Order: sequence, then structure tokens, then C-alpha cells
Amino acid sequence: MILYLDNANITAEQAIDLYMRSTLGERRPIDNVESFKAMLKNANLTISAWDGDKLVGISRSLTDFAYVAYLADLAVDQAYQRSGIGKKLIAETKARLGLQCMIVLLAAPKANEYYKHIGFEHNARAWTLKK
Repeated sequence: MILYLDNANITAEQAIDLYMRSTLGERRPIDNVESFKAMLKNANLTISAWDGDKLVGISRSLTDFAYVAYLADLAVDQAYQRSGIGKKLIAETKARLGLQCMIVLLAAPKANEYYKHIGFEHNARAWTLKK
């Protein structure tokens, strides 16, 4: 049984291990523990999925809880994918947001079709400014 928590104390090492077991590790600074500590500390809505004491999924968001939530990371251990954990993490995130609050995300290339499949609408107006 998978347990979903919004108050788990996740270490940077646990998160890095999960990201490496998902495909998200390809696009995150998994070689930088300090960055991961800051990512976890400064996200203001983090939902985690646990199989016993093993972190198997995470939804990490930055939000005002009223208008928009930026879903920065949705990672599920590849061994647990296609079992509903990603959908449940998003549902648990939505349940903690205001009724009118939308979720915005940038999809990883391998996950692009996944989000359409679960009801997200594509928006071509996203822009990024790196460093």
C-alpha cells in the first residue's frame, strides 16, 4: 500500500535517489546535494509517496494556493510507474489548493503525452530564461 504525505521530512539524498530512479534525474542537478536541499526547503507544497520507508514518488510545487501552482517536479520511481502514483500525487496536490487554483508545469519530453492523457491542456506560451 502506498502512503501519501504532505509533511514528510525528505532528505536531499532520498530525493536524489528517487530522481535517479525516475527519468527526472536527467534534468535535475542530482550531483548537487545543496541544490536539492534548497529545492526541498523552498517548495511550499510537497506531496510524497512512500512504499514502507522507500520514497517512490514526489510532487514538488511552488504556489500561492489561490491562483496558480507551479508543479516543478513530478517524479515516480520507474518500477512504480503506470500504477496511478503520478495521478494520485497530482490529485493530492490539487486537494490542498484553492478551488480556482490552476496547476502549471513544464513537461519533461518523455512525459509530454502523459499530461494530455490525464486532462492537462497544452499551452505553447511557456518561456524560460536560463541563468
